[in-house]
Amino acid sequence: MSEMQDNVVPHTRMRSLRDAIRKVQLGEVERSDVVVELQDTERARLDMLADELKDVFKEIPEDDDQFSLQILPGSTPRLWIDATSHVAVGGDRRTYRFLKDTRLGRVVILETANIDDMADCLTEYIAERVLEREKALEGDWLNNRLRQVALDSKAVRAEDGRAPWLTVAGSFVIGLAAGAAGLVAFAWFANPL
Repeated sequence: MSEMQDNVVPHTRMRSLRDAIRKVQLGEVERSDVVVELQDTERARLDMLADELKDVFKEIPEDDDQFSLQILPGSTPRLWIDATSHVAVGGDRRTYRFLKDTRLGRVVILETANIDDMADCLTEYIAERVLEREKALEGDWLNNRLRQVALDSKAVRAEDGRAPWLTVAGSFVIGLAAGAAGLVAFAWFANPL
């Protein structure tokens, strides 16, 4: 009659939870190794950039504390220039990205794979910031000087001995007398007898 086929599939391999866990753990280790290698690569590129800027960092005035100039580790290592700007390595691990945080958001100032172009841009940025600081300090000095001159002139006026209200009262009396004389003159010439 009909021949029956055997529906049993032979299992040549036994599945094991222990083997599956080991396989997942190895995958996680490999992924974390890749992440660590990427971070090490980014850190190395930022170290190379910092080495290019070493002489610039040395020339910054000692009393200028607005620059941090350090590489901070993290999920994305960054070379911090000051409190609002930093350099990070781009997604391709070859591109430098100079970023500045502003009130309107993060702005990319320069993105390049050339380390010399990035070093030149950072040098100009640092120079601009140093000059801005000097102008601000000069403006503060000038404001203090003008304030001192104003105080000195007030002191000279106070030494004159005259009270300012006396000058105002005298001017009022002279104006009152001139007005009265003008009215008398107008009445005299307007109605001749």
